[in-house]
Amino acid sequence: MDIDKKVVTRMAPSPTGRFHVGGIRTAFYNYAFARKHGGTFILRIEDTDKERNEQFFEDEIYEVFKWIGMEYDEVYRQSENLQRHQEVLRKLIDTGAAYEAENANDGSGKVIRFKNPNKQVSFNDQILGDITVDTTDLGDFVIARNIESPLYHLAVVIDDHDEGVTHVIRAQEHVANTPRQILLHEALGYGTPVYAHVPFILGPDGKKKLSKRDAHVAALDYRDEGYLPEALLNFLSFIGWNPGTEQEVFSKDELVKAFKLEQVQKGPGGYNLEKLTWLNKQWLNKMTDDEFYDYIDPLCDELRDMPIYSEDIMKKIIPIIRERTSYLGDVKTMITEGGLDYYFVDPEIDSKKVVWKTSTKEDTVTHLQKIINLITKYTGDWNKDNLKDLIFPYAEEVGKGDVLWPLRFSLSGREKSPDPFTLLEVLGREIALKRIQANVEALKKSPV
Repeated sequence: MDIDKKVVTRMAPSPTGRFHVGGIRTAFYNYAFARKHGGTFILRIEDTDKERNEQFFEDEIYEVFKWIGMEYDEVYRQSENLQRHQEVLRKLIDTGAAYEAENANDGSGKVIRFKNPNKQVSFNDQILGDITVDTTDLGDFVIARNIESPLYHLAVVIDDHDEGVTHVIRAQEHVANTPRQILLHEALGYGTPVYAHVPFILGPDGKKKLSKRDAHVAALDYRDEGYLPEALLNFLSFIGWNPGTEQEVFSKDELVKAFKLEQVQKGPGGYNLEKLTWLNKQWLNKMTDDEFYDYIDPLCDELRDMPIYSEDIMKKIIPIIRERTSYLGDVKTMITEGGLDYYFVDPEIDSKKVVWKTSTKEDTVTHLQKIINLITKYTGDWNKDNLKDLIFPYAEEVGKGDVLWPLRFSLSGREKSPDPFTLLEVLGREIALKRIQANVEALKKSPV
């Protein structure tokens, strides 16, 4: 792609609803293109729809950009350029390029229409290729409600010109707007920017365009669910674009370096949440244990209220939690379903379940007492490898299930839990001995 002047791109969301995940992708393509070519990336808030604008939605736009890590070089609010829009509108009327007319659509009074020269407009879309439109079919389209209220098509053309925008990279739904805007550029004597229309994102069914009616399309919902911004950006950037390499996990800087506008596909891309979750797991794997602890910390208040909670145990189980976590929702599930309780609460004793299926109550008591003796006398480093070396020979001698099952069940009270040596390491000698001994006493009193 030949570029003979400084690149300026813009993202121009309207604060009339939640910021859509598709907006992140479009914004990033603009950001990446500008960064790769040493240009300027503009954020423009198109806030001229006074009836539908909400401050909450505008604040959310800024929050999304901050969270995802896209730094804009300049920021504008379209409403602050209203006087300029009005001046240009008057110029169009004075030169005969626009005129006041009845609003034939709803009979609501007069509007201002652009006098369509009824010509063919051709442009080379950097994604879709050459496009030619006979603008006769567009008629004399409305560009203002009145002299005080210019509408979208005129405002966006003026702003793109005044802000020096060279490349308009936007959603494919705007293709139909482009001929109108080119006509306005020409009527005002402005140069026409380069256009590139990004393909639609298909919803989870793979058939229809992803819409606001689909679940989880608001960008910050993903933050609230615990997805990492690096993973979401990585995921969204690859919907409709691929650098053509085997690499799948990209940082923002790597994405910028690899991005080529001409590689963006024409057709729609699928929205595969399983892929997002997989990418999030890859980014979690890049964290240190301390970083992962900070990541899950907001969820840990429920655990902190438990009887034997300690930061020491919490830090010891971080690798265990990490192994089972693809996104923060997995940690929520572990906590709400009690999957971590046995680290911080002595489990209920079940004298039937603690006995291995081919063993007996009496043998189980013998095996657990043997383990008590072994770990009581043990003086080496308290870690799972050493503890396995200590106990496993006995288990192999008399039966692994007969020994290891009651040990694990005594420590966790669960049929599914980490291996007994990991549990011993995490819980420590004192808690482990207490739990094993409690099961021995219960078995001795059990009638079965």
